[in-house]
Amino acid sequence: MPRSIALRSLALFAALSLPLLAHADCRDRLAGWANTLQPGRTLDTDVASCKAWPANPALTLAVLPLPQKGSTDDDKVYDAEILVADSQTGKIAAHRFETSAFVSDAVMLRSVTLDTAPWRLASQTQAFGVRARYEGASRVNPFSQTVLSLYVIDGTTLRKVVDKLATQTSGGEWDGNCAGSFSDTSRGISVGPAGKNGYAKLVVSEKTVTTTNKPARHDCASKESTSKRPNITIDYDGERYPVPKALSGS
Repeated sequence: MPRSIALRSLALFAALSLPLLAHADCRDRLAGWANTLQPGRTLDTDVASCKAWPANPALTLAVLPLPQKGSTDDDKVYDAEILVADSQTGKIAAHRFETSAFVSDAVMLRSVTLDTAPWRLASQTQAFGVRARYEGASRVNPFSQTVLSLYVIDGTTLRKVVDKLATQTSGGEWDGNCAGSFSDTSRGISVGPAGKNGYAKLVVSEKTVTTTNKPARHDCASKESTSKRPNITIDYDGERYPVPKALSGS
């Protein structure tokens, strides 16, 4: 292989490997961050999450779930540290501690992920999101929900500007064989035009799919319908975006 082609191949391999290396590095730092911010606390590394911030790759985002004392596998309450750190050094630049941030009981916490979509809320303000996914244990009464919170950097702290907006909720009831009904509601959130204090409005769209199953001879017949509701606009109130009760998750 000519030297020039070999060098280009090596450079391409290195570039493709960077995201993997960055991810591995931030996972290696989770315990250290937890010990720095909450010495003596146990970190649930299975639920913890970290990710380089595409809006500013020099920074890495992380969520550190810390089970409260007395928590069990079936009934667990998590405090959490949400942080922004220097991607190279790991030094914490800003963080926020939340008490009882996640609750995992009959409706279990399945995952916590970072949402790094381009949440440009103002000309100099970029937010990032934390999504928590929950799932019920009942087979005949299935339930799942995903909630989104948004944070912005405010000096050395983080300010929560959206608190647990439900982006997906599904549930229903059936006989375990066929008969039953289910609904799945999904919401999209887009950054709208500038509003108060220079902050953009948030526009929430919603679609619900309802499925009804009934026995039909030797089969199970399904009927599906889709409905949409008018978009809801949420204005910034100077501190946050108040989430209407109808859109609020657990």
